[in-house]
Amino acid sequence: MVQKEALTVLKRYFGYTSFRPGQEDVVEALLNNKDCMAIMPTGAGKSICFQVPALLKSGLTIVFTPLISLMKDQVDGLRLQQIPATSLNSSLTSEEFNKRLYEVRSGRIKLLYLAPERLELEWFCNILRSLPISQIIIDEAHCVSQWGHDFRPSYKNIAPFVKTLPYKPTVAAFTATATAEVECDMKTLLALEQATVFVTGFDRPNLYFAVEHVSNRMHYVLTFVQSHVGKTGIIYCITRKDVELVYEMLIKSGVKAGYYHAGLPDDVRKKQQELYAYDKIDVIVATNAFGMGIDKSNVRYVIHYQMPRNMESYYQEAGRAGRDGGQSECILLYNGRDVMIHKFLIDQSIHDLQRKHIELTHLKQMTDYCFGATCLRHYILRYFGETQLGWTQCDNCSACHKSGQRVNLTREAKAIFHAIAGTDERFGLTMIASIVAGDKTERIIKQRFDQLPIFGALSDMDDREIKGLIKQLIATGYIASSVGKYPILSLNVAAEEVLAGLGEVEQIRPTVVAKKTAPFKDSGNTRVIGSAKSNLLTNNHMSLFEHLRAHRKQLATEAGVPPYLIFPDTVLIDMASMKPSTLADMYTIKGIGEVKLKKYGMSFLKALGNYKD
Repeated sequence: MVQKEALTVLKRYFGYTSFRPGQEDVVEALLNNKDCMAIMPTGAGKSICFQVPALLKSGLTIVFTPLISLMKDQVDGLRLQQIPATSLNSSLTSEEFNKRLYEVRSGRIKLLYLAPERLELEWFCNILRSLPISQIIIDEAHCVSQWGHDFRPSYKNIAPFVKTLPYKPTVAAFTATATAEVECDMKTLLALEQATVFVTGFDRPNLYFAVEHVSNRMHYVLTFVQSHVGKTGIIYCITRKDVELVYEMLIKSGVKAGYYHAGLPDDVRKKQQELYAYDKIDVIVATNAFGMGIDKSNVRYVIHYQMPRNMESYYQEAGRAGRDGGQSECILLYNGRDVMIHKFLIDQSIHDLQRKHIELTHLKQMTDYCFGATCLRHYILRYFGETQLGWTQCDNCSACHKSGQRVNLTREAKAIFHAIAGTDERFGLTMIASIVAGDKTERIIKQRFDQLPIFGALSDMDDREIKGLIKQLIATGYIASSVGKYPILSLNVAAEEVLAGLGEVEQIRPTVVAKKTAPFKDSGNTRVIGSAKSNLLTNNHMSLFEHLRAHRKQLATEAGVPPYLIFPDTVLIDMASMKPSTLADMYTIKGIGEVKLKKYGMSFLKALGNYKD
């Protein structure tokens, strides 16, 4: 059980009467000065795990985090709750930097946010060594691993720095996504081999996952966005050019959109991010440069215009939807050109052979996800090591929502397996597809593959169908595909069992795709909106919710902070549903702490009183 003081702090500052199960264990460890590593999904409340102990401990908590935007968001949110926090980063003027540093050295600050690059400055390290540091927190800790998707070499400076401190503080590392390789690297490179590891699971049940194989992605995006007017979304693109093309298309169509990529001037990027954070635009189109600093809680959908390079990137970016627990959609638009682009970028930008092999392996796993015929959520969770799930269908992804006829594809699969075996497992997808299609190319004739018994066995299928089937057989584990510039296909045990007559290959051919669960779902005259507990709001309550949102936006504008830092949508939903009439009533709503109650309580009670049905 956590200490009583921790629960008091939790309610006073954050408005909750109890910790979530995963949070409680981490808080307990830190309060007992035990090093730990916590792997918790986006939206699980990682920050509270170290912020509560920081307020209860006598010294300073240093939080290493990779982005200035993330620091600002965290510090602004803490200061709104009258928690003494600050950051020191390269965006500050000399005067601002020195003022904040003075506050830190005089003991007025409880949480100090830094980028790990700061540790490259010896004079700054000397200042840190003179401070009473009680905790060192490493956020986005996967950045230390080259197996991770956001590798930052500067993270390797943290462990050596800790060893130079006059006394050892408690060290804790946090991340949302980590495979076994990344977890091992974090332990070693952050000197946390003896630390307690907490893994709370990767599932985000409020997120609907879908993969769409579409030929006209621009049309799909426009149709989707126009059907979600007023909802906050992110559209991720691989290239800057695509970001600008999609952005221009949305603007011309009257959508309130912004754009963001690393090629923009700093002031333009800052302006675009502020427009999005302050709810002045609904959608932002961005490369992954619009990354870990996004803490906006009410994102209702994330569209990946192209397939990301790896599953870690995808899950973290998709996970920016529904941080408030509301139902949200994560759509990935796939096109074969995506793989070619990623391979080109990997080849051009990565010269270390080991790192290149890692990236190509991740790319293959991501491609398998896009071609899998089984539950997408199941694939994601198994990828991150959750193998004992007890279920194979989530009923909340595009694969599970497919309805149609179960088709036996054993004949077609056997033809492909025989072609791979008959060519001694020496060729890739294109050659195998050409053989079973019966293409008499110069290369096939020269190799005498046109003499194989299986040659032309699938001549009744077109090239795209055959290649699609081969990719599905790879994704479902029948065929193995090597990593490299020219991947080679080979047979797994499952394929050999099919060839031996010990198994069959089946697939559901969709006839109708079931309607996806929308983030705001109509149910008669009632709408399901918000958190996983699914508060039921009548149309009347929905109107009150929008009234409260408008009031929140006005308060945020006056305070100069993003609206979601005042209160997340889930708090406003509860207000609209419960209609508190006193401050005592309002204090019972989850997410309203003592500080914010004093600051905003009367204002929202007045807004509730002014509302006209």
